[in-house]
Amino acid sequence: MTEEVKTLRDWIDHSDNIVFFGGAGVSTESGIPDFRSVDGLYNQEYDYPPETILSHSFYERNPEEFYRFYRNKMLCLDAKPNAAHRKLAELEERGTLKAVITQNIDGLHQKAGSRNVLELHGSVLRNYCVKCGKFYGVEAVQQGGGVPRCGCGGIIKPDVVLYEEGLDQDVIARAVAAIRQAEVLIIGGTSLSVYPAAGLVQYYRGSKLAVINKTALPGTGAELVIREPIGQVLGQI
Repeated sequence: MTEEVKTLRDWIDHSDNIVFFGGAGVSTESGIPDFRSVDGLYNQEYDYPPETILSHSFYERNPEEFYRFYRNKMLCLDAKPNAAHRKLAELEERGTLKAVITQNIDGLHQKAGSRNVLELHGSVLRNYCVKCGKFYGVEAVQQGGGVPRCGCGGIIKPDVVLYEEGLDQDVIARAVAAIRQAEVLIIGGTSLSVYPAAGLVQYYRGSKLAVINKTALPGTGAELVIREPIGQVLGQI
C-alpha cells in the first residue's frame, strides 16, 4: 500500500461525512467501456460519431439508428459491481459516506448496495413513454428491434440525459448540497470534462479533496492525487 493510499484510508477512517463523485472510470473495471479512453467508444468507428448519435436532435431525427446504437453499445446489463462499487456501498452502510454522485448510467452502484445515489445523467434501467408517461424497465428497450413503443403508441425513451438535454435540477441541487457539506470529497474515474456535471466540484469547501484517476486532472487543487485504477485503490481501504 502506497503512502497516498494510506493517507486516503486515514481520511476515510476519521470522517463521518464523505462524498464520492465518479465517472466512467469507476465502471471500466466492470467491463463497461468509457467514452474517452484509448479503447473507449469515441475511438471506435461508426457511421456517425457517438456524441452525435447520443444527442437529442439525432434521437428525434433518426430514432431507428439511435436505438440500434443504444442497444449495441449502451446496454451492458451483464456487468457486475467491482471493488470500488462494493467499498462505497460498505462505507454508506457504515454511515460515513453520505452520497454517491455519478455520471454513469449503468446502475452498478445500486446493484452493489448503495442507496443514496445521485445519477446526474439518468439510468438505462429506467425508461418512459414520451406520450403517456408510463414507466418501463430496461427490457422494454432491450428486447426486439426498431423503435420501442408503448401500448398507447408513444415512443419508449431511456431515462438518460442525451447531449443537448438539460440535467434534472433537483438532482443537481442535492449534489451541490452534498458536496458543500462534505468533509472528504473523493473524485474518481472521471476526466471532469463533461459540463455542467464537472462544474459541481467547485462547490466543495473542505480541505480533504482526493482524486483517484489514471490521468491527471489539472486545476482541481486536490490535496491527494492517486494515479491508479480506482477499484484497485478502494479495494485496499
